[in-house]
Amino acid sequence: MLELIKELSTLSGISGREDAVRDYIIDKIEGYAEYSIDALGNLLVFKKGKKPAKNKVMLDAHMDEVGMIITAVTSEGYLKFAKVGGINSKVFIGRSVKVGENAINGVVGIKPVHLVDKDKEDAIPSADDLYIDIGAESKEQAEKFVSLGDAVYFDSDFVEFGDGFIKAKALDDRVGCAILIEMIRSELEYDAWFSFSVQEEIGTRGAQTAAFNIAPDYAVVVETTTAADISGVRDEKRVCICGKGGTVSFMDRSTLYNKALFDRAFEIADEKGILCQPKTYVAGGNDAGAIHKSRGGVKVLTVSVPCRYLHSPVCVIKYSDAEESLKLIKALAEEFAVC
Repeated sequence: MLELIKELSTLSGISGREDAVRDYIIDKIEGYAEYSIDALGNLLVFKKGKKPAKNKVMLDAHMDEVGMIITAVTSEGYLKFAKVGGINSKVFIGRSVKVGENAINGVVGIKPVHLVDKDKEDAIPSADDLYIDIGAESKEQAEKFVSLGDAVYFDSDFVEFGDGFIKAKALDDRVGCAILIEMIRSELEYDAWFSFSVQEEIGTRGAQTAAFNIAPDYAVVVETTTAADISGVRDEKRVCICGKGGTVSFMDRSTLYNKALFDRAFEIADEKGILCQPKTYVAGGNDAGAIHKSRGGVKVLTVSVPCRYLHSPVCVIKYSDAEESLKLIKALAEEFAVC
């Protein structure tokens, strides 16, 4: 699974432009399951298990990543952009990026410190104050390589470091995609449906249509979530901790999870010796927010891999957490199929 995470994280696919990610997943699951692509671009997969399931179980991970989109080209040849997804403007400054289908090299620029007024030195710039420099000498030259609406991606290498840690862009949620690929390529006890959803980062749009099409009884959303186990953060605001397994949510800003399912997840983990932890802070949201309201309602649970520096070019996870999450998600899928 490590190689899957590496390859998936290096692919480019902001919200609405997930084609390369979807093509990669299809290549990896070809021959293991049946699949289709809906009108919005979701990849919907049916995997036959050893036994038919009493309940229809859907497992979901989103393919898209946060990034930028080109909105204007200045007369000097610099590129202006808008955010795609929730990104803190601080993470843009001085970053290397790739622009458009031809992956044009660029850097995000800002006014030099010696030209900034003293009273504004510590101010956080907005995206409107930033620009991308691709080395063009004029608007006309830049427009030979870049068009309005082109996607922009962080340029960040995959790196293994420390005690089993990984650094890369787009680990949210390519880790979840890797977990689902592993499940599809393995032998399952019961039939299961999988959704590789689009446009999660701009409002869980893909999952809404995927859940309508699949019409599940139960769903497990496979995600990453903020690990704030970093310097200067109080214990009660750390959300979850890298190295303590998958994170099970009781509530976030889009979903109040079924208490019985939440409790059962920890019972199963205890029975099977799987590391897991609760998400201890009510924040964020994910595809569960759209899925649980689909049709007549869906019983849903989210299992997330703890991830430091989420929505940045340097997302960090501990690989063992992905492995533990996979074990828990497989066990939950089996439980929900027959409960």
